Amino acid sequence: MDASLQVMDTTRWGIIGAGWIANTMAADFPLVRNAELTAIASRKVGKAQALATKHRVPKAYGSYMELLDDPDIDVVYIATPHPHHRDIALAAIERGKAVLVEKAFTATHAGAVDVVEAARAKGVFCMEAMWTRFLPAIAAAREVVAWGRIGEVLGVQGDLCAYREFDPNHRLFSEETAGGAILDLGVYVISFAQSFLGEAAQIGCVGRLAPNGADNAASIAIRHTGGGLSTLACGFDGHGPARMAIYGTKGWIELAPRFHHPTTLSVHRSGVLPRIIEANMMGRGYAHEINEVSQRILAGDTESAIMPLSDTLEVMRVMEECLAQLGITHQEADLNIS
Repeated sequence: MDASLQVMDTTRWGIIGAGWIANTMAADFPLVRNAELTAIASRKVGKAQALATKHRVPKAYGSYMELLDDPDIDVVYIATPHPHHRDIALAAIERGKAVLVEKAFTATHAGAVDVVEAARAKGVFCMEAMWTRFLPAIAAAREVVAWGRIGEVLGVQGDLCAYREFDPNHRLFSEETAGGAILDLGVYVISFAQSFLGEAAQIGCVGRLAPNGADNAASIAIRHTGGGLSTLACGFDGHGPARMAIYGTKGWIELAPRFHHPTTLSVHRSGVLPRIIEANMMGRGYAHEINEVSQRILAGDTESAIMPLSDTLEVMRVMEECLAQLGITHQEADLNIS
């Protein structure tokens, strides 16, 4: 880690990508005291300028390399389509910049391994942008489990369905952008289950395909190495509650819909009235993730204990196995940047 960061109290960020998620993320930066958004890059300079103007960001670049070569940026948030993550992250890491990589982390497990190995070799901070792990309600669920309130955790059940009309040219369905429900929605439910139950020992996946062969919906059953079971669903072709439950030998926890941006959870125990816990989030919820990254970097850490790289690799492995069972294989894009 650059020695200059050890005396700083603020991290300087750049965003690569100027789409919906970049806009949503940018809106939460003013809520974080130790992070400053200083630049936005897009391959279309007009998009970068428009987003920079909207969020009062001082710099806008019309190429990724301009941002990556900016010496005034400490952290790069990568908000491009899945297959572009690997090459952009590798280029940022090569320049000694910390990276926060939007989920899914990459298009393939091998691509994720490439990024993780590069970050560890360079000694720079790297994390998947699984922002939900840092939300107060999910942090509260972890505490309830740690206190033993629901006993031994036996399983996780949940879904994340978000209806989207089929459009073969949209990134959510396009083969070129590794479209499909598993990488876009399944990553949430699989990561949630993995965080409470650990590695997968056995994985089963069935699904429905869109007319172009993209995974439109999936039902996933996992037996975890510790004996826990998770039953998970995701899909673009229907509506669902997006409810998540953690169950154990003494009770269960339910995160109210929609679980990926919850404000309340309920704890149920046999013979005891349910306990409702309110845990509001800042802004759209991304501020908690930004704060975690900044705190870790300023502390000289290279990973987050809440979202470690080992978890990212495991979730990528599970998703790739699910896709394989549906007959789907994704590829990383070759962006020719270095």
